[in-house]
Amino acid sequence: MRRRSLLAAPAVLGLSVVRAQAQAPYPDRPLRMLVTIPPGGAPDVAARILSQRLGERLGQPVVIENRAGSNGQIATEAAVRSRPDGYTLLFAQDTVITVNPAIYERAPFNVSTDLIPIASVAANQFVLSVNPSLPVRNFEEFIALARRSNPPLAYASGGSGSQHQLAMEMLMRRAGIDMLHVPFRGGTPAVTATVAGDTVAVFSGTSSAPLIQQGRLRAIAVTGPQRSTAFPDLPRIGEIFPGYEVLIWLGVFAPAGTPAPVVAKLREEINASLAEPAVRGRLESAGGLEPLITTPAGFAELIRHDTEKYGALVREIGIKPE
Repeated sequence: MRRRSLLAAPAVLGLSVVRAQAQAPYPDRPLRMLVTIPPGGAPDVAARILSQRLGERLGQPVVIENRAGSNGQIATEAAVRSRPDGYTLLFAQDTVITVNPAIYERAPFNVSTDLIPIASVAANQFVLSVNPSLPVRNFEEFIALARRSNPPLAYASGGSGSQHQLAMEMLMRRAGIDMLHVPFRGGTPAVTATVAGDTVAVFSGTSSAPLIQQGRLRAIAVTGPQRSTAFPDLPRIGEIFPGYEVLIWLGVFAPAGTPAPVVAKLREEINASLAEPAVRGRLESAGGLEPLITTPAGFAELIRHDTEKYGALVREIGIKPE
């Protein structure tokens, strides 16, 4: 009897440890946030701003881990394969969730079933800019030049299937122009190439404002539903081609199976962080990003709408994985 009790003791102790761990308040150790691009771009900057404040609110550090490559597929797969315990999060730009499924049809995961949307974070619109050496002063002159150029003008993008490319493809269809696509590995090198004159046009976030103010880029239009607060004098492309609209959004996701109370806590703390004036100010100054606070239903509808919109365009263009 004594021997049986002694044998049972380790099992009881193990069960007690498991129960203690299960009852430990979340979070009780650092979190990691996977970012789909290299350091420096708008998603990375926004992730670092959010992670700092989120970590302070949670009482645990939120460590940024950049997993760049394959249009965000590398970071996404790492997130999907992670333990669904709330300690690994994915910070992704919209194209990772809404465009990639149409491009990587044979991917070993499905973002709609293998990830849980936690919260939207920020939104922005693109600025269409050209190299100052291009002989155009405004959007209308740019379209006129593009229509008569032979060979076609070259534009830069953040990669095949990137929203930079899709924004230009939408414009080409509406304006009846043809341009040469030159993909780069991210938005920052695409902007750099346009500043250097290797390409003549690029869609970029308002984080390129310093380059525009320095005269190293010439901004000619914006893509949002309203004029940009950073560039109020620039026309919306939709003013010339009604219905044209491209918005950029960023969000946080977790592996499917993450407990609902953990998801709810993360959403609450993310939204509370975004509502703080200091966080809003840092996002705006870092790249013209505006906090985007949505309900779970609102975020799900945004994802659904953009998935349908861009998925159809990807299939029409025939974009394939690089």
